[in-house]
Amino acid sequence: MDWISYFGLFAVGLVAGTLNVVAGGGSFLTLPLLIFFGLSPSVANGTNRVGILFQNLGAVAGFHRHGVLDWRGAVSAAVPATIGAAFGTGVALVVEDDSFKKVLAILMVTISLWTLIDPLKAITAYSAQSLAERERMGKGGRVHRLSLFVAFFAVGAYGGFVQAGAGFLILAVTSMAGFDLVRGNAIKVTIVLLFTTLSLAIFAANGKVEWLPGLALAGGTLLGGQVGVRLTVLKGDRWVKMVVTGAVIVFAIKLWFA
Repeated sequence: MDWISYFGLFAVGLVAGTLNVVAGGGSFLTLPLLIFFGLSPSVANGTNRVGILFQNLGAVAGFHRHGVLDWRGAVSAAVPATIGAAFGTGVALVVEDDSFKKVLAILMVTISLWTLIDPLKAITAYSAQSLAERERMGKGGRVHRLSLFVAFFAVGAYGGFVQAGAGFLILAVTSMAGFDLVRGNAIKVTIVLLFTTLSLAIFAANGKVEWLPGLALAGGTLLGGQVGVRLTVLKGDRWVKMVVTGAVIVFAIKLWFA
């Protein structure tokens, strides 16, 4: 890779870091780019975690600074998610590269189009109604907690496997748990920070991380994460998702035929 490639990684990392904090899906830009620059899909999957780690480290600090981070809720959710991530990472290490590329291309199109209909509004409204009903009836608390544990384990397993789009799924679960989108985003970046630390360590131990491209990406995602925090707090996220969705679909088509 030459300096232009590293600059490209930094620039795309900036956009991806912003999108990841606003909602999720930034890895749908960075993962294909790492593959197009010559990394094998498995190494690209591991290297991408370097940027994710730094981005969420900065985002957690930003949300904490704005006073919207529920640490107790975040850590409770991170426990099953991290267990799930260990399982998902193990699966990612044994999947063949050609199969991984096809799975990634399908996920890129499916989840990106899913976000355009903004299902979180419906999930948030339903969850608020469901939470109020449970409180009124005074029952269902234990079942609800078990359901959330399983849901966070599942999204952690997905994040450990591919990472891309995990933010959307985590936001759906935090909305089911009764958090608004701002506080849900703060919890999301904390969960991702914790399970990415473990996942990256596993990938690195298996020789699946290229550190220089990863650090170039991390510089952009770290800065983009701070932009994403401001956009989330100010609720200016719709235009970001619209623009990036178009780019993701183009990348997915190219990746499928690569």
